[in-house]
Amino acid sequence: MADDDDQDLAQVEDQLDDQDDQVDDQVDDQVDDEVDDEDEDDDELDDDFDLSGVAPAGAFYQAPEGYRSGFASFVGRPNAGKSTLTNALVGQKIVITSSKPQTTRNVVRGIVHRDDAQLILVDTPGLHRPRTLLGERLNDLVRTTWAEVDVVAVCFPANEKIGPGDRYLVGELAKVRRTTRIAVATKTDLVTPEQLGQHLLDIQALGQETSTEWAEIVPVSAVSGDQVQLLADLLVGQLPEGPPLYPDGDLTDAPEEALAADLIREAALEGVRDELPHSIAVVVEEMGLREGRPDDKPLLDIVANLYVERDSQKGIMIGHKGSRLRSVGTAARQQIEALLGTPVYLDLQVKIAKDWQRDPRQLRKLGF
Repeated sequence: MADDDDQDLAQVEDQLDDQDDQVDDQVDDQVDDEVDDEDEDDDELDDDFDLSGVAPAGAFYQAPEGYRSGFASFVGRPNAGKSTLTNALVGQKIVITSSKPQTTRNVVRGIVHRDDAQLILVDTPGLHRPRTLLGERLNDLVRTTWAEVDVVAVCFPANEKIGPGDRYLVGELAKVRRTTRIAVATKTDLVTPEQLGQHLLDIQALGQETSTEWAEIVPVSAVSGDQVQLLADLLVGQLPEGPPLYPDGDLTDAPEEALAADLIREAALEGVRDELPHSIAVVVEEMGLREGRPDDKPLLDIVANLYVERDSQKGIMIGHKGSRLRSVGTAARQQIEALLGTPVYLDLQVKIAKDWQRDPRQLRKLGF
């Protein structure tokens, strides 16, 4: 009987060993599958995470000792001269300008290249008390930008008194921590020295009133160029040391389609009634070099839609027998050609997007 019991026990032990081996094999297979899945996930992440445009342009460039690079944002009430100042510092028109307020609707970066620094200028929409969903989204864009740049330059037009809009803006800016602030008195070519002196005192008083410490207060004129380089020096002085962030020669990181759309909108803004500018939006649907053209005679085809909110506005934009639309197209085409350096054929259509400034679906369609 003992031998039988020993034999039965041996058989049980063999069965248990076989089961353990099967469990080990299953566990090994499962671990291998999970590792394979993780490898596949890593591959997908590698595909999704594209470093182009993220890694510093100077990754393989030895910047001189003390070289600085970083971001500065121009902010201010609508029509405070921010875009004109951006263009003056970059040395070329990359941001549209207009006498109409709230012309800028996107964050556009202009890049200033110097031997000692690379200054990236972030031109933002004017902060204002919003009346539409579009206005709320533009304000959110401004506040987000404030927290991400190295220095904020607040623009106060010298030909206008400090007002409630300025106090509101500086008060909102005071809520942002760890961002250096510079005050810029713009449009100094439009005032007398006495008026400018009082304006600078008012800016200083506004800083004290809002508990805002100005690192600098500087008067400039983008039109005459007065003290524009001084402003560049002051902004560079606030940047951290580091390699250039964009390749040499790049003047902006805005897509060409966005630049073309803005130039079309700038042309459309000229001469329109006060209520119409806010209702104009432009979307470039197609843009590319025409096939079959010789290399020395390229032609850039652009198909764009100009959107307004009502039928009556469409009639204004088209004009009598299309005269106004033709003039808008001609002016826009000349500006785009000057910016991109290529002859342009512009196909421009006017369409209606009813009340798009207040419609979330329409705003998404128009890129806001």
